Amino acid sequence: MIELDVESEAYARMKVIGIGGGGGNAVNRMIEAGLFGVKFVSINTDRQDLDFSRADDKVQIGKKLTKGLGAGANPDIGKMAAEEDIDNIRKAVSGADMVFITCGMGGGTGTGAAPIVSKCTREQGALTVGIVTKPFNFEGPRRMSQAMAGIAKLRESVDTLIIIPNQRLLQILDPTTAFEEAFRKADEVLYSATKGIADLITRHGLINLDFADVRTVMSEKGDALMGTGFGCGESGAELAAKMAISSPLLEDIDISGAKGVLVNITGGKKITITNVNDAMEAVYAAVGGNANIIFGAVIDDNLDDEIYVTVIATGFGKKDEFITKQVVPGELFAGENGGLKPPVSRKRKPAKYQRPIYREIVNNDRYPENIEKPTFERFPKTDQVEENWHKEDLSDQPE
Repeated sequence: MIELDVESEAYARMKVIGIGGGGGNAVNRMIEAGLFGVKFVSINTDRQDLDFSRADDKVQIGKKLTKGLGAGANPDIGKMAAEEDIDNIRKAVSGADMVFITCGMGGGTGTGAAPIVSKCTREQGALTVGIVTKPFNFEGPRRMSQAMAGIAKLRESVDTLIIIPNQRLLQILDPTTAFEEAFRKADEVLYSATKGIADLITRHGLINLDFADVRTVMSEKGDALMGTGFGCGESGAELAAKMAISSPLLEDIDISGAKGVLVNITGGKKITITNVNDAMEAVYAAVGGNANIIFGAVIDDNLDDEIYVTVIATGFGKKDEFITKQVVPGELFAGENGGLKPPVSRKRKPAKYQRPIYREIVNNDRYPENIEKPTFERFPKTDQVEENWHKEDLSDQPE
C-alpha cells in the first residue's frame, strides 16, 4: 500500500514578504484580515518598525549600515542593507513554491531592497510575483521618480509585477476620506491582489485551480494589472466582473492586450454556476480570444449573496506597450462608483495682467557675493519681468 504525504504536498507553499515600512504595514493588514494558507515574512532596516510586525519571520537588514534606524528614504541605502544581510534573506525566503513581494515604491528600504530579495526567491526556484504601489502625487516628484526607478529594477527580477497606482484610489475614495485611511485603502488593494491569487490555490471552491495553472499564467509574464469588483443579487456576478475590468486601478489600459488573465470569483454558498458563467462571459467579451484565461470560483461562508471578482491581466511587457482604451464615463464610474463623476478639465484663458509663476533661483554656493546682497537687488524689477512675460504671452494670441 502506497502512503501519500498529504500534508507536505497538498498545497503549494506560499510566502508573502513585506519589505520596508509600506510592505510591513501591508503584511500586518493581511494578517488582521485572516489571509489563509500563506506564511508571512517582514524585512526592514527600521528595528522599531519590525517590533510592531505580526509576521511569522522578521529580518532586520543593514544593522551595521543603518544602526536599526531605517534607510532615510534612500534606495541606495536599502540596496546596500539587503546586500549586507543577504544570507539571512536567503534563509527567510527559502522553502516556498510561490512568493509575493510587496512594498510601497518610492522610499528607501522597499525600493532598494525589493530587487535584491526577488533575485533570491527566483534563484531558489519560486514563482515570484511583485505587488507594489506607486506613490500619491502629493508625495512629491522625487518620491515618484525613485518609485519608477525601483519598479524598473524590480521588473527585471520577478515573474509578474502588479503595480497599484495610489493616485487612482482618489477616484474611488470619498473626498472627506481621512489621510491615514487613504493609505489603509492602498494596503487593502495589496491585500486583495494577494488574496485573489492565493485563494485560488488554497481555498475549496466550485472550480479549483492548482499551482501549475497559476504558474502558467504568471511565470515570466512581465507587467500585470489588477481590477476588483463587487455585486450582489441575481445580476451581481456580471456587475462585479464588469466593474473589475473597468476598474480605475487598470489606469485606462485596454486589457484586450493581455496574454494571460487570472480570474477569482468569490461568493457565499448561494453562488451558482450561472453566476460564474455570467461573470466569465463579461471577462471574455473584454479580453477576447487570444489570452490564456484561467479562473476559479471560491466559496466564502461569511458571504450571503455578495459576489467579488478579481481580475489580474498579465503579459503586457513594458509600460509603453500598453494600449490605452477609450474610456466611457459610464463604464469607468460603474456600480458602487456610479455616483462619481469624471474630472472636468477646462482650459483657462490667460489673464490680461498676471504675475509670473516663477523666478530664477540663484545658487548662492556658486555666487557667495549674493549672500550679503538684498533680494530686490539680485532680481530685475517685478514690473519689468511682468512686462516682458506679458509681451511674450500676447505675441501668440490672435488679434
